[in-house]
Amino acid sequence: MKDILAPILIAGPTASGKSALALAIAEHVGGVIINADSMQVYRELRILSARPTVEVEARVPHALYGFAPAAEAYSAGRFAQDGAAAVAKARSEGRRPIIVGGTGLYFKALLDGLSPVPRIEPAIRAHWRGQVERRGAVELHHELAIRDPVMAARLAPSDTQRIVRALEVLEGTGLSLAEWQKRRDPPVIDEAKAVRLRLDIDRARLQTRAEARFDEMVRAGAIEEARAIGDLGLDPGLPAMRAIGLRPLLSMLKGELSLGEAVAAAKLETRQYIKRQETWLRGHMISWRCISEKDMECNLREIFAFI
Repeated sequence: MKDILAPILIAGPTASGKSALALAIAEHVGGVIINADSMQVYRELRILSARPTVEVEARVPHALYGFAPAAEAYSAGRFAQDGAAAVAKARSEGRRPIIVGGTGLYFKALLDGLSPVPRIEPAIRAHWRGQVERRGAVELHHELAIRDPVMAARLAPSDTQRIVRALEVLEGTGLSLAEWQKRRDPPVIDEAKAVRLRLDIDRARLQTRAEARFDEMVRAGAIEEARAIGDLGLDPGLPAMRAIGLRPLLSMLKGELSLGEAVAAAKLETRQYIKRQETWLRGHMISWRCISEKDMECNLREIFAFI
């Protein structure tokens, strides 16, 4: 018997039309759209994260959008907890959960479970972020190889973020991250019982749409949004500070780049991000039902029938 409240997962690269498809499905089935985008969780990043507009959010219930401060290092582990609560709440209200986003690790957290690594003290995290700034990723990778050869063997010497994470977990817990990874929490969603859709759009089309969207972001106030974030004086290592286009705009506001140079740099970041997202999606979501741009434009009834 078909579960009419089975979760629907929609993954795809930026500018692929995920939000529009999620909205159409939510209005059709009576669903709640649950965010799975690591930048759209931040309240200060409405424009630069391409968060749904206030008008769109009013059409159907939305969850986990714009609720975390940029000063917080929101994580996949936190998302697994918040996502589980949002899915349970939607189902308890008789609404179908529709999880949509482009952050592969967030979907992995829901479908595979994450390791229950204890909270690392801020002082320890700050120490290793400072170390990588002073010494560089390659030198820290060498130190990790001495202290934790198992994790070091899994990481490239250029993988700054994961090297720092491995060192802070080792110092903060006394155990290798490899050991914690063996102790996974149970999945939030049973993959076999979920509808999984992966948007597959021609890369050239995606890049054109994403670049046009960034131009629209600038017209809609992205520079002012970047200025407001810059005025907060946040640690540049925080996740929110990695929002596409934010750093070039901040450089422009400091007089280091012209507007044209900042926009060009942001568009380059976008193209690189699309490539990384596509690599993840095709490597980790090969069994998901592939939805093309033509499907979304011409065959919504077929998608509705499938879900």
